[in-house]
Amino acid sequence: MFRLFEKIDRNEVYMIAEMSANHGGSIENALEIVRRSADAGADCIKIQTYTADTLTIDCDNEYFRIHGGLWDGYKLYDLYREAATPWEWQERIKEECGRYGVDFLSTPFDNTAVDFLESIRTEAYKIASFELVDIPLIEYTASKGKPMIISCGMGRIEDIQDAVNACHRMGNKKIVLLKCCSEYPAAWADMHLANIPDMAQRFQAPVGLSDHSEGSLGAVVGVALGACVVEKHIRLPGVKSADSGFSMSIEEYKQMVQDVKKAKEICGFVSYGLNKGERENIKFQRSLFAVRDIRVGDTLTKDNVRSIRPGQGMKPKYYKEVLGKTALRDIKYGEPIQPDMIL
Repeated sequence: MFRLFEKIDRNEVYMIAEMSANHGGSIENALEIVRRSADAGADCIKIQTYTADTLTIDCDNEYFRIHGGLWDGYKLYDLYREAATPWEWQERIKEECGRYGVDFLSTPFDNTAVDFLESIRTEAYKIASFELVDIPLIEYTASKGKPMIISCGMGRIEDIQDAVNACHRMGNKKIVLLKCCSEYPAAWADMHLANIPDMAQRFQAPVGLSDHSEGSLGAVVGVALGACVVEKHIRLPGVKSADSGFSMSIEEYKQMVQDVKKAKEICGFVSYGLNKGERENIKFQRSLFAVRDIRVGDTLTKDNVRSIRPGQGMKPKYYKEVLGKTALRDIKYGEPIQPDMIL
């Protein structure tokens, strides 16, 4: 059973390890990523279901060439052919996920990929940022009635709303949106994680983070702002791929899982009561004390009463009311002022 909403309902963060191209062309690497990600604390392993032909065409003109960045000089068709996860591996990867107790998730890039993933009994779908505007694909995927995790990189408000509406038209309201900066790697200043609570309110859906930045800081900040899902690309040591340059090592991912759990614990819930440690320390708060011997009948003044630590006397908010009162008994130096001592 796909555990996404189960974890969200428990106010926990659902951790996705994105394999992408980091198998490096080897199914053994792919299976090792499953095993090691499970050990590192991932809830889910995500792959991508496409071929070069389902994503683009084999054309060599300038429209289809990449200039700058990690993939500078690549033709789109060649990049996708190199990075793809063969479809014949994917059921085996899914089985390995089941064996190691983690969920299996994939991103389909056309209807044939959805049909294939349905044939291997996939329980949820991810829509990639670049496909956010492909409303027919979103409608077809959502029509299967499975949870929809939609990455919103490059998404304007109307683009995100169009995608949400497409799911709703198909009767599917099992939607989680992911804030995402579709840069590889993402620059801190471009991430705008303040969108996370705004998206949750604006689109009335749970919101997580698909994080392409370096390290775990983005994930920690995202969770502090309310992200209920964190997706991060992971890589094996020594395996080079189209995506390894912006991916996190398994060891770093394991540390990130712990950091995210601590961040969630630190955020806690709205509470203005005293916790156990504070109840024990409340005696050290400030209160009103006699700072000189006060005899019965004496007037309480600024010279003989002060607000100091500890907290066994009247609260300091009564200080002005206490001044000018008369002592009903002797009050010794260092004795807390109590209401029954004065008139």
